[in-house]
Amino acid sequence: MQSYTETIKLMGNRFEFTACHPDLPLCRQAVEKGIEEVRRIETLLSTYQEKSFTSLVNDMAGISPVEVPEEMMHLMLRSKKISQLTLGAFDITYGSIDKNLWNFNTQMTSLPHPESAKESIRLVNFRNIIIDEKRKTVFLKNKGMRIGFGGIGKGYAADMAKKVMVQSGITNGVVNASGDLTAWGRQANGKPWTIGVANPDIKEQIIGRFEIRDGSVATSGDYEKYVIIDGKRYSHTINPKTGLPAEGLKSVTIIAPFAELCDALTTPVVIMGVEAGLHMINQIHGVEAVIIDNNDTIYYSKNIKLS
Repeated sequence: MQSYTETIKLMGNRFEFTACHPDLPLCRQAVEKGIEEVRRIETLLSTYQEKSFTSLVNDMAGISPVEVPEEMMHLMLRSKKISQLTLGAFDITYGSIDKNLWNFNTQMTSLPHPESAKESIRLVNFRNIIIDEKRKTVFLKNKGMRIGFGGIGKGYAADMAKKVMVQSGITNGVVNASGDLTAWGRQANGKPWTIGVANPDIKEQIIGRFEIRDGSVATSGDYEKYVIIDGKRYSHTINPKTGLPAEGLKSVTIIAPFAELCDALTTPVVIMGVEAGLHMINQIHGVEAVIIDNNDTIYYSKNIKLS
């Protein structure tokens, strides 16, 4: 079995594509197709490209509905379902938050006033996304509303890259979108893919491993981007209900059949906390979680199997 890996920056993140097959040129071709697929999705979902459908929807907020590709409409419908499931802890209208309050850099020395934070989220409400499935249109009810796919787009892109690689004949591979990872089949040496859960305080240290044969994993942690104010560490994850940073958890790892679902569930669990987060995960068939709180206590969903 041959193996080919390529690493490239896409969607503002580091993507790594691995294909395993006896035919090395086929591996290379499949990886290139995976890369092209992610580029296509980036063009569709990017808020940084003025002519993307996402930018068009945002520009027409409060003005008129925008006809969008069916693929984007269905991703938004699934996003709304996750918003309902998480009681708004996941919300693609988070793009409406006033970015001036949050920069999470060395110049940030204090949290905004709770009233200012509350005001900054007044336009965040997934219920104000109006989707007309018949006309394939999306309308943001209020002027100034903005959607963004930062909480689900990388996972979706990883799943779609896997799909085109499998269609190319690759039955063993991995697509890793900066930690939103989907794996299928086996490694070139015949062994199962093994995923490690990192210690949030020492990223090189692994606290547990599990095998993955046809599934996905994503991790969100406050160690990725944070600010320390008065000796306390605040996560870059903003609670869309308060406008303030989520508190209490260092790391959340989600294991599920699809990277899109993993990606979309990590942030809500960070916001919901251990008890509510685990309760929700335990209700979803085929989804598991590993949660580490600020006291370094590790919590597992009911069917998790780590080695």
